[in-house]
Amino acid sequence: MAARRMPVICPLCERPIPPDARSSLHHLVPRLKGGTNLGTVRLHQICHSAIHARFSETELAKRLADVEMLRADPELAAFITWVRTKPPQFHAPTRMTKARREARRDRD
Repeated sequence: MAARRMPVICPLCERPIPPDARSSLHHLVPRLKGGTNLGTVRLHQICHSAIHARFSETELAKRLADVEMLRADPELAAFITWVRTKPPQFHAPTRMTKARREARRDRD
């Protein structure tokens, strides 16, 4: 009898990540900020995209470098509440927030 593997659970939304679902590794400290060899977590792609649509690499490195801090952020908490109602394989395009687009435009 073959052993059944436990499903991977997305630490952000706490939904299972089925083998056929889109997922990716998230560096808790962005690679550009020295996190190349630091911790990573597997997230649904939509969860990973939601993080990077809302926060800069600097913000992630300085104040959101662990899953609990990410989950506690009010803006991301609203996304998590919404995405938890979706099936585990759910994916939709994610756009950068207006504030993040404006900050990026001002910087460039």
